[in-house]
Amino acid sequence: MPATNRHAAPPGTRATYTISDLAREFALTTRAIRFYEDCGLLAPARDRRTRVYGERERVRLKLILRGKRLGLALSEIGELLDLYEVRRNERAQLTTFLAMLAQRRMRLLQQREDIEAVLAEIDGIERECRRRLKAEARADGAAD
Repeated sequence: MPATNRHAAPPGTRATYTISDLAREFALTTRAIRFYEDCGLLAPARDRRTRVYGERERVRLKLILRGKRLGLALSEIGELLDLYEVRRNERAQLTTFLAMLAQRRMRLLQQREDIEAVLAEIDGIERECRRRLKAEARADGAAD
């Protein structure tokens, strides 16, 4: 759902957003957005005490949330954002992003393998518990 931008810019000027606009658009709390600021991932302009977010910050917020969905750490997300800011070089950013994605994939595959091993162990323990319960029920039935 697009932002209800009360601060829509006339053609030829830059759009600005309040923290509430972005919070609404991305279904976040304003506290979460301020947290990303504290982490150095967002740097809105100020108009006295009011934060003024431009399109750059809106796009960065969208990328932060995408990185989080992929399971990247905020430090990794910051590294990607900084690569683009410093070099304005998409090639460096994409190469680093591919490496991060490969590492994330490896961690997830290892986690899946670990989960499958634990589930197999649980299956074995459940079978053993059921077997013992049946044996005990048979023994109780024979004793009556």
